[in-house]
Amino acid sequence: MMNKSHLIGAICAFLFSFITVSANAALLPRLETSPGSGVYQAYYDDQLKITWTADANINGIATWDDQVAWAAGLTIGGVSGWRLPSMDINGDLIFENCLSATQEECLDNEFGHLFYYGAGTILGSGIESDSPNPFSNVQAGPYWSSTELFPGSTAALDFFFDSSSPGQSVNLKSNPGLFAWAVRSGDVGVVPVPAAIWLFGSGFIGLLGLARRKR
Repeated sequence: MMNKSHLIGAICAFLFSFITVSANAALLPRLETSPGSGVYQAYYDDQLKITWTADANINGIATWDDQVAWAAGLTIGGVSGWRLPSMDINGDLIFENCLSATQEECLDNEFGHLFYYGAGTILGSGIESDSPNPFSNVQAGPYWSSTELFPGSTAALDFFFDSSSPGQSVNLKSNPGLFAWAVRSGDVGVVPVPAAIWLFGSGFIGLLGLARRKR
């Protein structure tokens, strides 16, 4: 039978693994449609620290303003707070071309990083329209980003996931022919750490009480 010190060690190890579960580069499944179905509505990108919808073409084509509004009003699996991907996260108006940038520089471009790196760290291991797994309905493009050419501009950046002609360009916001792919900052599948610690701490106390009663 496991003694108290071994039990404490096991619980501590489990908590450590729980907190660090997303440390490795991966697209992690989120928002399962029903328990045990194996069908997921989103994937967490642990390099960019954002969650992508599993379906890359929920809303079809529309203007930039319409797609921005659609993403902002989207709710999936009870989760809201979605947006269009950014191609200039730090807001310095330098739009990184991930083909020539380093991987660290490419992290400033959510679309570019997904295409060239996926959720990994190796150039060329990303998501394309003809190799979309684990996503579905990835279009060749173009996809609207949330990034304007400059603040208040009538144009915004877009991105192509076509393996034969990939990359970024600029389009007038009034163009009704572009797709949208919704993302959400953070991991929708993570239980806040204080709540997790409280949960497992409560379980630990219960186990100690049970052990005392048995003695």
